[in-house]
Amino acid sequence: MNIHEHQAKELLASNKVNVAKGFPAFSVDEAIQVAKKLGGPIWVVKAQIHAGGRGKAGGVKVVNSLNNVEIAAKEILGKTLVTPQTGSEGKVVKRLYIEEGCDIKRELYLSVLVDRNLGCITFIGSTEGGMDIEKVAEETPEKILQLSVSPSTGFQDFHARRLASALGITGKSIRSATIFLRNIYNTFIANDASLIEINPLVVTNSDELIALDAKMSFDDNALFRHPKVINMRDPSEEDPLELKASEFDLSYIKLDGNIGCMVNGAGLAMATMDIIQLEGGSPANFLDVGGGATKEKVTEAFKIILSDPNVKGVLVNIFGGIMRCDVIAEGVIAAAKELKIKVPLVVRLEGTKVEEGKKLMSESGIDIITAENLSDAAKKIVSSVMKEL
Repeated sequence: MNIHEHQAKELLASNKVNVAKGFPAFSVDEAIQVAKKLGGPIWVVKAQIHAGGRGKAGGVKVVNSLNNVEIAAKEILGKTLVTPQTGSEGKVVKRLYIEEGCDIKRELYLSVLVDRNLGCITFIGSTEGGMDIEKVAEETPEKILQLSVSPSTGFQDFHARRLASALGITGKSIRSATIFLRNIYNTFIANDASLIEINPLVVTNSDELIALDAKMSFDDNALFRHPKVINMRDPSEEDPLELKASEFDLSYIKLDGNIGCMVNGAGLAMATMDIIQLEGGSPANFLDVGGGATKEKVTEAFKIILSDPNVKGVLVNIFGGIMRCDVIAEGVIAAAKELKIKVPLVVRLEGTKVEEGKKLMSESGIDIITAENLSDAAKKIVSSVMKEL
């Protein structure tokens, strides 16, 4: 789950991380009132969307008068911002963040994330913060530092000193940097975050560290522990199908292809998508129904898959260990009847109660193409979809 910049800064500030003072605004009038409250003389008017690259897309403006705050708010609010992270369709700006100006001496980059390969929390830092950090990582990777923190030790002062040194922070500023970095780590742990990105992290002329921008993402599996974070969710920023899937505890991610996939297990889902591409097709989604799916859950999964107008065929690939194949078969049949499926449907079942599942499908009277293995299933669905195009 992602949240807006102003919400991320609220969480950071609650953990004593220095942020520039600011408030959200949902209208032009509210933006002006917030600007008056902050006092000026410099304000920053920022678009609030769940995507980076806002500055280059015209979503961040620095102004020096209340009149210009109004002009900037009118220009940004309701605008569709297209950035490398939004795709060509862009995102409509529905809220703003009005922030006080900052006396910037240097711009740095800092992020914290979960490194699954190492089983650690990893800090990534660079002296080259700002809007071109992706270019820095691509062209001069030596300017990017990675520092992992073992969960057995937690964040220590030596981690802070090494990060501060790599970021060019010296002298008396190292102490304040140590406190800042420790508080970032504490925020990450306390909220079960999966990512905190601060770009830029600025050093002011008084040698203070301030998180001038902030992005936070969270582990969905831990959200039950964080009602405050859940209340920060903005459904308008999420894909409607992904949002619907989350209501039924389905792991769904929309993709750009035309073959819908329903699989149990994330690893098997990835393998299924790979083999579809290997056979010349293109998956329309990632969908993991999990090991404890019910007939109703399978039916809802089908509804979500077929809600995507790009889907021209569906592949169901189930390896039944915990999941029983007859339950999947019942869900597939119920969904096919209820939705009157008109696209090719290929089903590969293997595992617990597989014969019962196959019998249910063969006696259902529905046009279901069965497959013996994953390769056979991929070939059949790709071939069937090609005929429909």
